[in-house]
Amino acid sequence: MQKTIIGVDLGATSGRVILARVGDGRLSMEEVHRFANRMTEIEGHLYWDIHALFEEILQGLHAAARTGEKVASIGIDTWGVDFACFDAGGRLLGLPRAYRDPYTDGVPERLFQEIPRERVYEKTGIQVMNFNSLYQLYAQSREEESPLRRAERVLFMPDALSYLLTGEQVCERTILSTSQLMDPRSGMLDEELLHVAGVRASMFARRVMPGARVGVLRDEIARRTGLGAVEVIAVAGHDTASAIAAVPASDERFAYLSSGTWSLMGIELRRPVITAESCAMNYTNEGGVDGTTRFLKNITGMWLLEECRRAWRAEGRDYSYDEIVAMTAAAPAGVTTIDPDDAAFAHPADMPRAIRDYCRRRGLVVPADDAALMRCIFESLAKRYGEVLDRLRTIAPFPIERLHVIGGGARNDLLNQMTADVAGIPVVAGPVEATAIGNVMIQARALGLVGSLTQMRDYIRRSVAVKEYLPQTVRS
Repeated sequence: MQKTIIGVDLGATSGRVILARVGDGRLSMEEVHRFANRMTEIEGHLYWDIHALFEEILQGLHAAARTGEKVASIGIDTWGVDFACFDAGGRLLGLPRAYRDPYTDGVPERLFQEIPRERVYEKTGIQVMNFNSLYQLYAQSREEESPLRRAERVLFMPDALSYLLTGEQVCERTILSTSQLMDPRSGMLDEELLHVAGVRASMFARRVMPGARVGVLRDEIARRTGLGAVEVIAVAGHDTASAIAAVPASDERFAYLSSGTWSLMGIELRRPVITAESCAMNYTNEGGVDGTTRFLKNITGMWLLEECRRAWRAEGRDYSYDEIVAMTAAAPAGVTTIDPDDAAFAHPADMPRAIRDYCRRRGLVVPADDAALMRCIFESLAKRYGEVLDRLRTIAPFPIERLHVIGGGARNDLLNQMTADVAGIPVVAGPVEATAIGNVMIQARALGLVGSLTQMRDYIRRSVAVKEYLPQTVRS
């Protein structure tokens, strides 16, 4: 038996609508619509144009309908932490704030004056990052004109879009887990943190797990898209959770690196790790499929290179991916590395200048040209991956025997080899489309096409191609 499934995968820079066919041991995917996603600046603040995103999703659903195939279900995943506010009548109250808006700069420190940092971590197991929902809510609840002050319901981005499709409101567990409001042991919202943030538990919809039914397309949407009354399923709404579900691992002895604009490196555990050590390391416990814990560290990923490319294009130098790899490989090795997670690289106006200024301030060799900057970025990321992996080895209750790289970074042969050399273990790259595959396969599981998470990963492993990189240098 084969079913046709739609996966909507939204990232911070682009979105796709995927038409997938699953069943009879086969998986195929076709991108029927792709679109840009950009933050909108209004009066000095950054927002997501949720109306434009929703229209793009409808276009993708219409494109899927034109294939003539009977669609069994739809699922949506997005980036984490951001949310939309709705009034008592279910009407959207303004545009959702974007996590890169600097309005939360310094907010964690102010919140920690009301409840200590260590207590926040003990309650949630979530690393402190100033854009977490907790700090966004804290900041918005203190803004005089904030829509949050009039809100009856707060919906995280995938849940907000599912609501616009179905009229049904849910709060999916993996996306909630990114908020720094949830106790990962119980899955419940923490009342003390809600109070400090200035919100009520009733503002969050009924909690559901990945694979739960949300509802069916509203009549208007069913007619407009031509799909009819298709079911919408809550996948792992946080894109990284969907991606990790698609790791083609044969056992638990692995670490993963979800590599894109952000790099997220971690291990999959049956229960959260909330200790003084994990707090000091600022590692996080986010929700995964089947109640698993994604114990991980956020690392600034290809954001560094993407922002450099944007600056170079503005100056008339538009390098292709192949050119970047060739230039990086040809540049001298081991000259300069930076800390990719330094605050200086969060949202600079000019990334190449920010990197050079960072080097000057620290007495490091300043990258002389674009190729040297590329080499600096690649080596810095590989070094950081090695550092984080070493920390994970001290936590994991099993030996980490390989590192699975998924997402766009799985295509990066040079960086994957650098990472294997630094990590000292094989790096298995692929699938590139891990998030979309995880999204689709969680729906397939809900539809009865596959069983357990292990069976789902076996199915994926048989369906996708991966590439292995072995360490070429001995770790000192």
